[in-house]
Amino acid sequence: MAPAGGLTLTQAGTGAATRAELAERYASLTEVLHRHAQSADAAAKLPEEVFAALRASGILGAAIAVEYGGQGGDSLLTNRLIELTAAADPSVAIILFQHYAVSSRISEWGSEAQRERYLPRLASGEWIAASAWSESGSGADKRNLATKARRTEGGGWLLEGAKAFTTGAGLADVYLVLAQTSAPTDGVASTYGSDGQTFFLIEAGNPGLFANTGMDLVGMRSSATGFVELTACEADDSAVLGPVGAAVRIIAGVRESGATLGAVSAGIAAAAYRTAFAHARRRGLEGQQAVRHRLVDLAAKVEAARALVDASARRDSAEPGNTTLYSKILGSRISEEVVQEALRLLGSAGYLHDHPLNKLARDARAVGLMGPTNDLARELVSAPWTAA
Repeated sequence: MAPAGGLTLTQAGTGAATRAELAERYASLTEVLHRHAQSADAAAKLPEEVFAALRASGILGAAIAVEYGGQGGDSLLTNRLIELTAAADPSVAIILFQHYAVSSRISEWGSEAQRERYLPRLASGEWIAASAWSESGSGADKRNLATKARRTEGGGWLLEGAKAFTTGAGLADVYLVLAQTSAPTDGVASTYGSDGQTFFLIEAGNPGLFANTGMDLVGMRSSATGFVELTACEADDSAVLGPVGAAVRIIAGVRESGATLGAVSAGIAAAAYRTAFAHARRRGLEGQQAVRHRLVDLAAKVEAARALVDASARRDSAEPGNTTLYSKILGSRISEEVVQEALRLLGSAGYLHDHPLNKLARDARAVGLMGPTNDLARELVSAPWTAA
């Protein structure tokens, strides 16, 4: 019996030559990730070698059109790259997911000047992007923002506020910042985001932006998740992404894209399964029917999570946004189940604090708590049911 999880980059929105090149360049990256994952988690910080390998890997441009230096890939390709990365180090996969998300938003909503400025740099790895949406105390639904952006006398913008749980804080070169630019309209209701909110592209060199990676996280410890403070942060109209006051439309479009954190969960589940399979083989347990059957059940769960991630990327359902949410809900649940079952199969071997499965268990739990959290994802799916 061979272990599941032999994911490839075939059938993924790019030409065969491009897929082959990505696969070759990814192989060198994954070797670096595997080598440093445990020590990076313990230190709660990515070593420079990992970050340099990510920048040089060529995969950062997967979601960017060829004309801007990218690979022109679709969500199927980016989800698979995220899953492959998560199987090596989920913290890096989360950074990659956010980079793809911002790249896609610039591609879709940016002006031509913004595309020309940002996309070639994001594709080459010269720059890495991060999202700065969440705030402490505002809830994961982004409807109650304390971060404000107001017009200045000179016609520009002044941003004031603080963002929490920003993945890649201090590492990113450009941040997609969500701010309130006008009061919400009473007649407009949204479960995620609100009207009167606007996105801004704020570069790391802006003197009004301060990043702090001091969060001591339980999971995804080396993802540089922290705070971003905006203090007298000046920006002009060239920093505005999309229409002023219409960020809620951009947020809604993220779900329709098919990009999903479920890919991170699928990668975690695949890594946990492979660890359990390798343990069973080393101990000569594959001859026991009970062990084989348990491994088959784990393999089936990994494939189920991956199938839903792929369905999300293909956007071939009547409600593709819901499929994206389902893939996160089910994927995160499956990854937690697979990791726990793998730990039970290992027995006392998995009781050591620094066993890789215990890191995966913490990371698996973290995905369900990331925005939109699983409970919010359930609300996003079910809210229309009561709107009669």
